[in-house]
Amino acid sequence: MNYNSASGRHPAQRNSRKPKPGDGVPGAPGSPFQPQFNPSYPAYPQYGQPGAEIYGQQTAPMHGGGEYMQPMQPMNMGGYPGGTQMNSGFAIPPQMFAQPMVADLAMQYGASMVGAGRQIVDRELEKYVPVSKFKYYFAVDTMYVTKKLRLLFFPFTHSDWSVKYEQGQPVQPRYELNAPDLYIPTMAYVTYVLLAGFVLGFQKRFSPEQLGIQASSALAWSLAEVIIELITLHIMNINTNLTTLDLVAYSGYKYVGMIFAVLLSLIFSSTGYYLGLSYFSLSLAFFLMRTLKCQVLPEGQTQPSHDMYGNPMMGGDEQHLTGNKRRTYILLFVAFVQPVLMWWLSSHLLSAPPPKI
Repeated sequence: MNYNSASGRHPAQRNSRKPKPGDGVPGAPGSPFQPQFNPSYPAYPQYGQPGAEIYGQQTAPMHGGGEYMQPMQPMNMGGYPGGTQMNSGFAIPPQMFAQPMVADLAMQYGASMVGAGRQIVDRELEKYVPVSKFKYYFAVDTMYVTKKLRLLFFPFTHSDWSVKYEQGQPVQPRYELNAPDLYIPTMAYVTYVLLAGFVLGFQKRFSPEQLGIQASSALAWSLAEVIIELITLHIMNINTNLTTLDLVAYSGYKYVGMIFAVLLSLIFSSTGYYLGLSYFSLSLAFFLMRTLKCQVLPEGQTQPSHDMYGNPMMGGDEQHLTGNKRRTYILLFVAFVQPVLMWWLSSHLLSAPPPKI
């Protein structure tokens, strides 16, 4: 490569010169490619003028003109005067919940949270109130209620009185006719109180306090009956499969007979009342005797005790007879106390005889 150091310039630099007019270089003076200024078109479109909107959005020109971009939003300067408070939290756009997948996930998560909270509440409530046991006694349907009312009025033709069990637990009342329930006693109790108010009003003896008196007295006598039965079972040391709610259910069936007797008294006066009361007392006593006979476990069913040589010990037969007697006594007490309470709680509702002229 020939390099002339005297010239002081590199060969590549000797060929470079400034463009002259007429060379055809864009931007040179006199070049035909030099852009001409059009005064009719604004170099910088103002907001609101044509050309300043792109897809309906207000835009601002870029430096040099020709292309436009959306104007920059002012920053939130929370620490300076005149600035707004900057939100440092994470904001979820509302459009996200419009997506079907996100909405389904949110609903499933909410349902799982509600289910977990319900389980916690049920577990804490179960410690104080036996909710699961109450659900068993109210597990009825229309067919069960119809058959059970027919059994209460006509128990003499019924043959099988045993209660079926499944995995050590009694079958629900809707599937087992002989199982006790609390639906019929509860509905009968409420109906009895309302019927008592109607009868007193028909006899011109009604007052608002009478409904409270009827409800409280009937409830108090029922609780007293159950408490006496529990104390009797404990004192007499009788082993049974009966629970407290079972006794409440069996003692509540008498309200059905009370309603039946009071309705007959409205039609046939005192004669109809005593006929209805007598018949239902007999049928209820028979029903309770046969039902409780399968629930009360006799003590004397076990084999007589033997000594070390295999000989039966004295007193085994006496213990067997004593257990049967105590079992019979409790059955008779529960069965025949019902007619007395039925008469005591409903006799004052008899229609007063018409005054003699």
